[in-house]
Amino acid sequence: MGMAAHASAAGTAVVSSERVRAELLAHAPDGVGPGKAVWVGLQLAHQPQWHTYWKNPGDSGLPTQLEWTLPPGVLAGEIQWPVPKKIPIGTLANYGYEGTVLLPVPLEIAPDFKPSPLAQDLEVRLKASWLVCRQECIPEDGEFTLKLPLRGSTALHGPAFDAALAAQPKPVAASDNSARIADGALEISVQGLPAAVQGKQLEFLPETPEVIETAGAWTQAWDGATWTARVPLSAQRSASPERMPVVLAAGPDGWRTELKVVGAWPAVAAPATVSPALAEALRNNAAATQPAGPGIGLAAALLGALIGGLILNLMPCVFPVLAIKMVGFAAHADDVRARRIAGFAYTAGVVLSFLALAGLMLGLRAAGEQLGWGFQLQSPLVVAALAALFTLIGLNLAGVFEFGALLPSSVASMEVKHPVGNAFLSGVLAVAVASPCTAPFMGASLGLAVTLPTPQALLVFGVLGLGMALPYLAASLLPAVARWMPRPGAWMDTFRKLMAFPMFATVVWLVWVLGQQSGIDGAGALLALLVALSLLVWTLTLRGRTRAALAGVAAAGLVALGWAAVPQLVQPPAQQQVVRADGDWQPWSQARVDQYVAAGRPVFVDFTAAWCVTCQYNKKTTLANQQVLAAWKRENVALLRADWTRRDPAITAALAALGRNGVPVYVFYRKGSAPVVLSEVLGVEEVLSVVSPL
Repeated sequence: MGMAAHASAAGTAVVSSERVRAELLAHAPDGVGPGKAVWVGLQLAHQPQWHTYWKNPGDSGLPTQLEWTLPPGVLAGEIQWPVPKKIPIGTLANYGYEGTVLLPVPLEIAPDFKPSPLAQDLEVRLKASWLVCRQECIPEDGEFTLKLPLRGSTALHGPAFDAALAAQPKPVAASDNSARIADGALEISVQGLPAAVQGKQLEFLPETPEVIETAGAWTQAWDGATWTARVPLSAQRSASPERMPVVLAAGPDGWRTELKVVGAWPAVAAPATVSPALAEALRNNAAATQPAGPGIGLAAALLGALIGGLILNLMPCVFPVLAIKMVGFAAHADDVRARRIAGFAYTAGVVLSFLALAGLMLGLRAAGEQLGWGFQLQSPLVVAALAALFTLIGLNLAGVFEFGALLPSSVASMEVKHPVGNAFLSGVLAVAVASPCTAPFMGASLGLAVTLPTPQALLVFGVLGLGMALPYLAASLLPAVARWMPRPGAWMDTFRKLMAFPMFATVVWLVWVLGQQSGIDGAGALLALLVALSLLVWTLTLRGRTRAALAGVAAAGLVALGWAAVPQLVQPPAQQQVVRADGDWQPWSQARVDQYVAAGRPVFVDFTAAWCVTCQYNKKTTLANQQVLAAWKRENVALLRADWTRRDPAITAALAALGRNGVPVYVFYRKGSAPVVLSEVLGVEEVLSVVSPL
């Protein structure tokens, strides 16, 4: 199994996979300007036994697609397709290319093309996609960039372009060539072919797909200088052209003509689609994801939200907040009233934060945004802000500073007099760090919640918050819990400093997440900002003139560094080829899923994100288990990974279609069966049961 190839659009001209090396080439021997010959092209070098496709791929396959991004005044023409070869595959036949092929495209430079006086180059960007096949087929794509000197010569690949243009089919001058429809076949007559090929067997290559039976038996003959043939029509014919462009080939040489179609076409077949069994299964699954009724659906969602909120306390993303809660709880062990007030305040912070997040998400979705649970962590700036917050909390727990020493005296005294606010903010913080996790029962509840009316949706999110706060609330109300807690003492200072390290570990994780979103430069910029922030906090703990001088310098440095670093934080990294040691995983797209399922190949999709802790746990455990890997290989399962680390409307829409609103989501597709959505915390036996059913 293979993977789709990707490359950055920032200055790369080559994309390589295990099957194909793709390179963007250019030929502009006289420079770039109106009236000058300028050619670009995608060169595909196939590994042995692999092939890509012509404009008419034949019985299966897809033609190579080129999408150009060019400056104003520059237009790309059509691909000048070289003569393909007929490639038999079992009972089918395709048209395509093996070995190395260059697909040249002319660039037209308009008379009004006026680059900047300081411009030295013409930037050409290409987004290409191709399907490469042997016995199996792998969709691949890449993004390319070339810069052509405006006044210099670009002629290094001149011989390659000369060979590609020489491989074009030559036009046939005769205008009375025809294809007559008779008894389910085309009776073809072509004149004007060169004398050198008269009497030879030719290959018939129609440019219009889905007209003839590509692999069907056909006959040909010569009547003097006229070539004739009888070619059967396809039972699945979907086109009825009045003129049919065709290529007649003798080895690498070809001749192109347009046949005038004579006679009436038979009725066309219905458009090709997935099998009736698969279509029925998909319809059944879509119906199954709808709530059975408002009362039952809402009740199930509320129960799932309550249980999911309870389990959320056990997820690793909530661990750092336990430090704050444990220290605060121990401090109030002998004060029943304070303990209860803190419990209610913490619960209020959690529930109101869930409602605020839900309101924001529902509002943005109503405005047309494609969002889901954890959407805020798809923003690198939010991730950076959380990293800064946890750095401050870690420094505070470690004893580097006290908030009271940094805040104005009025604010500091208010903090001491109103510990309720601290408990409330602890609840807010718990929700902020819990959003990367999806506990069992949460996925279905949140997926249903976004389809409900706003009041009911908010109720589901509120119950989710209540479930998360319930253990701490119950502990604050039960007197027996206080007897289990150790008495306040020196141990609390040691425990508090120990709990700084989970905070710093969370910072490490957040830096890694931002690195996945913005690349190594973004992660480096965030680390520099955190060091500068720590320096500023330390200077604020000093006294006298030293504090004023050093804090001023540190603050100015932090502002300057922030100004320079923000662009690095928000810029997406250069898109790189996703590589695993065994090369199994491919980037997800719905088209790939449909293609594999229609071809009868099972598909496993991992909807994931770098900021999703549950996703990373499953990836390192169940998805890396040797039994699971062996089952995938044995059943020839196509593995697709949908990365939701940054916002992706297509992935959001796919999650919504599955009745989900966040990650992780794991889905198994098999032809003729409804898609199976697996649980959020994935188990080996669960995966094996769907991949290799008894």
